[in-house]
Amino acid sequence: MYKRLPAVMKTAVVKTAVLMTAVMMTAAFLAGCGGSVEPPAEAAAAPLLLVPEDLLEAQTAALNEGPVVSGSLQPELRAELRAEVAGVVLEVLKDNGDTVEKGELLLRIDPTSIRGQLLSAQESERAAGVAMEQAQRQFTRMQTMAKRGLVATEGVETAEGKRNQNQSELASARARVVDARQQMDKTEVRAPFAGVVGARSVSAGDTAQLGMQLLSVMDVSSMRFEGMIAADQVGRVQPGAAVNFRVNGFPGQNFEGRVQRLNPVANEATRQVQVLVSLPALANGAPSAPAVAGLYAEGRIESSSRPAIMLPESVLVRDGDAAFVWQFKDGLTQKTAVEVGERDLRLGRVEIVTGLSTGDQVLKHPLGSLKDGGAAELQTSPSTPASIAVRGE
Repeated sequence: MYKRLPAVMKTAVVKTAVLMTAVMMTAAFLAGCGGSVEPPAEAAAAPLLLVPEDLLEAQTAALNEGPVVSGSLQPELRAELRAEVAGVVLEVLKDNGDTVEKGELLLRIDPTSIRGQLLSAQESERAAGVAMEQAQRQFTRMQTMAKRGLVATEGVETAEGKRNQNQSELASARARVVDARQQMDKTEVRAPFAGVVGARSVSAGDTAQLGMQLLSVMDVSSMRFEGMIAADQVGRVQPGAAVNFRVNGFPGQNFEGRVQRLNPVANEATRQVQVLVSLPALANGAPSAPAVAGLYAEGRIESSSRPAIMLPESVLVRDGDAAFVWQFKDGLTQKTAVEVGERDLRLGRVEIVTGLSTGDQVLKHPLGSLKDGGAAELQTSPSTPASIAVRGE
C-alpha cells in the first residue's frame, strides 16, 4: 500500500514518523533523568486601576432625625368657581394654565331668562312707584279736608293705610330689581384674585346647573406642603421646625420649609395628623417650590440631629437583607459588610452604623466584576484610564 501512495504523501508520512520518534525519545530522556513536564505558569493578573474620582472618603456629618412627613403641594389661596345661575355657557375665555388678574372675565353664561326677570321687576317697580304717588296725593288731600271738617277721621286713616301698603309694594319691587341685577352679574364669572386657572370643567355650549363647578383659580405664589405624620409623632413636632423634603418629578432637588401649624383633628380613617408647611419665597418674590399643585412630596421634620457616617446609596451593594461596600485599602479591594441605619431623604444618603470608620475609602459606583482581596492601584495621572469596576465596561 505504501508503494501506491503519491510522492508528496510519502514525504509527509516520513516527516510525521520522524517527529513522533523525536518526541518519544525526549520524553524517555526526561523520565530517565527524573524530570517532569509542567505547563507554563499563567501571567500574574494586572491590578485594578483607580483614579481619585472613583473613590469616596467616609466622613462624619450631622444626621437630622424627626418624623417622616408625606403629602402633596397645594396652594393656600385657591377658589373653586361654581355656577350661581343656571344657563347655557356662551363663552370660556380662559384655559388651564392661563394667568388672570383680579376681576378679569373668565366665563359667560346665557343671561336671556334672567334679563326677562329683570325687565319684569323693573316694570313692577315703575307701577308700584305710580301707585305710591297716587296714594300719597290722596292721603295729603284727605288730611287737608279733615282739617276743614269736610271728611271724617276714618277717611284719613283709610288713605294713610292705602299709602303705607303701596309703599311696601314699592320697596318689594325695588328689592326684586336688585336681585335680578345681581343674577345678571352672576352670568359673568370673574377671577376673585390674581392667579392661574387650575381646572376648567366646562366648554362653550355646556348647560351649567346651579352649583356646578366651572373652573378653579389658584395663587401659585401661596404654594405650601400639606403632609401627614403618624399620630405617635405629634409630640415631636413644634411650629417653626425646619422641614426638608423632595418633590416627585424634580429628582435631585431639595426643598425647605417650616412647620406652619398642626391640624388639631386627626384623620378619622388613618388616624394621621395633617401638618401644614409654609415655603419661603425667593429674593425675587418667586415661589421656592414647583408651581404645580398636587405633586407628591416626602421629607422629614427636623426635631434633633446627631453625628453619623453618611454615604450615598449608590455605594451600597445589596444581597437580600445584607448590605456591602467595596473598600480600597492597602492596595486591595475589600468587600466589607455594613449595617445601614437612618436615611436622609433630603440628601439621598444613608447612615452607616457599623463596618466603616471615618477616613475609609470606598468605591463610588461598584459596578462590574470585583474580587475580594484583588490588587488595585490608585493613579493620580489625569491620563490614566478609569477602572473597569467603576465604569462597568
